[in-house]
Amino acid sequence: METLSILLVLTVFVAVIFGLWTMQKKYVAFSKRVFAGLGAGVVFGAVIQLLFGADGAVTQTSIDWISIVGTGYIRFLQMLIMPLVFVSIVRAFTKIEGTTNLGKISSTVLTTLLGTTAIAALVGIVSVMVFNLDGAQFVQGAAETARIEQIQQTQQQVADITLPQQIINFIPANFFADLANTRDTSVIAVVIFSVFVGVSYLGVRRKDPENGEFFEKIISSIYAIVMRIVTLVLRLAPFGIFALMTRTLATSSIQALINLGVFMIASYAALITMFLIHLAIIAAAKLSPIQYLKKTWPVLSFAFSSRSSAGALPMNIETQRKALGVDDASANFSGTFGLSIGQNGCAGIYPAMLAAIVAPTMGMDIFDPMVILTIVLIVVISSFGVAGVGGGATFAALIVLGTLGLPVTIVGLVISVEPIIDMGRTMLNVNDSILAGVLSSRRIKSFDETVFNEDTATVQTEM
Repeated sequence: METLSILLVLTVFVAVIFGLWTMQKKYVAFSKRVFAGLGAGVVFGAVIQLLFGADGAVTQTSIDWISIVGTGYIRFLQMLIMPLVFVSIVRAFTKIEGTTNLGKISSTVLTTLLGTTAIAALVGIVSVMVFNLDGAQFVQGAAETARIEQIQQTQQQVADITLPQQIINFIPANFFADLANTRDTSVIAVVIFSVFVGVSYLGVRRKDPENGEFFEKIISSIYAIVMRIVTLVLRLAPFGIFALMTRTLATSSIQALINLGVFMIASYAALITMFLIHLAIIAAAKLSPIQYLKKTWPVLSFAFSSRSSAGALPMNIETQRKALGVDDASANFSGTFGLSIGQNGCAGIYPAMLAAIVAPTMGMDIFDPMVILTIVLIVVISSFGVAGVGGGATFAALIVLGTLGLPVTIVGLVISVEPIIDMGRTMLNVNDSILAGVLSSRRIKSFDETVFNEDTATVQTEM
């Protein structure tokens, strides 16, 4: 009976995959296929849990097979990350007219990412206050106990790393090792090396135009190949999102959602508040927030379901360039920098909320302006080097809590609802990097409002 149930679940899964493939063959809009996969995953996952339970043998075995599609898609995207980061940043330098724009783009992107992270940290602290979570105690079960042990082991590895040492870790000693993503800080190390290559190119272009032009052609050719691979991989998005959402809904613990319900509500209240602040900034830039949402929703919905800022990078850059009218340089800079600097959700709201929750247990008054300012500053500084892949939020929280001298067990206690909250965090991370690109492009007067206001100009045109 168990084997028959597993076969039935997998048969339905394959049938939905075939349905999504049929929609693609009929040239149904990419965004509609993404939403169809998202909705089908929610319903199918919920039904699996309802019939067989989150920890049932049928559910676990079925999800193991279903994860081939979901995890496989994420790995295809991650396969592209390092090459795309390198070639995107270097190509951005080839598209910059003069060093003045370089300074404006980099300063605007960094200011936006770090400034909004500071605001996000403050929003997270306020959310803890509003929902009376300061000093809250959470239920500790077997899963939480095991997670706490892992967290404490990880904490021991980073406990002796000072801030100067952390900064040193950003510097690439072996570019090829970082290109292979062998360290937690490999992404930002590749970003730094790429910036060196780009700046060197500007010098060569000025002193030796012939070689500069030759290098630009090589980078443009490599970029074209990489982006073609990106297009091919993104066509798998509806299938990957369907599988990922099925897994999330089928394996989430309903009891854990109830026990940590207030924390989860407080987290999403903070995330939604910060998202509205992003839209307010868009409105302040004299752009329509509604039009912005229409253009960015495909990539934001993917980020929500995939829980990977790095995985969303290719679609992030394409959305900025082809749907919003952001210039190439700003789109590439903001998308790649946003992977490792100033993530509003994972490196802003999340660690700030955890710090605010446990601070009272150590005699700290979170209503004290100096305590709030201290948490915000540490969160902003610690937001450097947080990789946009699984575990980035945990790493950021450990750094913040460790620096403040607070217990890290809180990170393990909320592990049961981590996947649900991480969906919203990732969506906010990606949106912040897009926001940085829009503001940068507006500042250097390269933003194409015609593309922004054109309903047909979206990433779905090539999908």
